[in-house]
Amino acid sequence: MPLIALGINHNTAPLELREQLSFSGDELCAALRDLESLPGVREVAVLSTCNRTEIYGSLDEDGETALRQWLNHHPNTDQEAIQRAVYEFVDEEAVRHAMRVACGLDSMVLGEPQILGQMKQAYEAALEAGTAKRVLHQLFQGSFSVAKQVRTDTGIGQNPVSVAYAAVDLARQIFAEFENHTALLLGAGETIELAAQHLNRRGIGRMIIANRSVDRAHRLADEVKAQASSLDRLPSHLVEADIIIASTASREPILTREMVKTAFRQRRHKPVLMVDIAVPRDIEASVADLSDVFLYTIDDLQQTIRENLASREQAAARALEIVDARASHLAATLSSLDAVPAIRRLRERAFDQREQTLRQAQRMLAAGRRPEDVLEYMAHTLTNRLLHEPTVALREAGEQGDRDTLDTARQLFDLGEGDEKEE
Repeated sequence: MPLIALGINHNTAPLELREQLSFSGDELCAALRDLESLPGVREVAVLSTCNRTEIYGSLDEDGETALRQWLNHHPNTDQEAIQRAVYEFVDEEAVRHAMRVACGLDSMVLGEPQILGQMKQAYEAALEAGTAKRVLHQLFQGSFSVAKQVRTDTGIGQNPVSVAYAAVDLARQIFAEFENHTALLLGAGETIELAAQHLNRRGIGRMIIANRSVDRAHRLADEVKAQASSLDRLPSHLVEADIIIASTASREPILTREMVKTAFRQRRHKPVLMVDIAVPRDIEASVADLSDVFLYTIDDLQQTIRENLASREQAAARALEIVDARASHLAATLSSLDAVPAIRRLRERAFDQREQTLRQAQRMLAAGRRPEDVLEYMAHTLTNRLLHEPTVALREAGEQGDRDTLDTARQLFDLGEGDEKEE
């Protein structure tokens, strides 16, 4: 082939380094063009996410060195840090790595599904740039197929293993018609950002993000099509909200029992799910005593997460078995691609020899020669013509002491020891 996967990820490089080596939009197109122009690079694709940047390539002999030099000398990067962080997989291990990535087995959150979509985008970008052809087509399509099988056969992505996802999944279980409900998010940090993204993907009808810094709330709200607000307007928002997820940095509860009780009078006691994932807590514990309130804390979710993580780890073990089996098969298929042109030329040459011999035999029959003589001529002539070049090559190998060529011939044609001696 050889096939290579080269890159850095969340396990080998901190965020600051990953940011230096990230590509999107026009940057990705330019990177693909640069990489394809390197000596020895036949095909190339780049997978760039917040957690990883990886180069997948089909190479000639000098391609690996060229790729490493390009990666290590990329502008505006800490070259020494990148050299320490880079990992490399070749041939079958590269296939296995691509499949692990597609299945979410190499992700920060085990089994997360977003990476599969990101891999598909990377493949489509390489197709559009004309840098992904026969080898990478089979690599990526094979990886997508394995990911689908793993998710179908193991259910690795079914159970949430992050606090934000678990909170939203809980809300989705309680409120079936998500598009008819309103979610109120308290805070604008990383956990609330993830919860907002999950709510948006699940089709929540309306979302309000309340934060002490309204500017920060606006930035997040713009990303997820939500309404931004300040915590000062919390009492009015409590009347509207069916789902409340809280994660602020407050040292004191920002939702008190009296505040919630007052809002409930206007809500006419419609049920509310409250998920408090802040430490210290944002919601007074006594709120749970109010009727029609379902209050969950981070400890409640953590138990679910631990159980789900154990379930995912069991699924991951089964997924690895699937990946190993499929990777070996796909690697063998990719390796055989290099032989296809040679096989085609060999068959074309044999066909030409056959046609030439057949035409000569037809002329002999037309001249009145006996069919038995013509058949003998055809068999003898075609055998000699087909074996002439291999015979010459083997004779030269014997004269030069080239044992590798002789051993390869024995394996290819099932020749025993000593069979190469002349009669």
